[in-house]
Amino acid sequence: MTIGRAVTLLAGTMILVSLLLSQLYSPYWLLLTAFVGLNLVQSSFTGFCPAAMIFKLMGVKPGGAFPRRFAPDVRREAPASPTPGFFLSAVRPDCRAPW
Repeated sequence: MTIGRAVTLLAGTMILVSLLLSQLYSPYWLLLTAFVGLNLVQSSFTGFCPAAMIFKLMGVKPGGAFPRRFAPDVRREAPASPTPGFFLSAVRPDCRAPW
């Protein structure tokens, strides 16, 4: 298991447990859900995640949550754009761009 997957697992578990506790005991347990959500949002902007630091200290191997096959590299070249008349011909086949 990698650090990214461990953080995702921890966050999901904490949210589900706090939702269960809020239904069984007190609605104040929803504050834990809000805290986890806010921490996920701030870590997406800043890159600072206390849970990731703790997992690193515990010896969990580094790595992201999503392997390349699920999150492909977006730095590849974009496909060639269609010709200027493509959109016109899609609407009316007899219509072509003047250029």
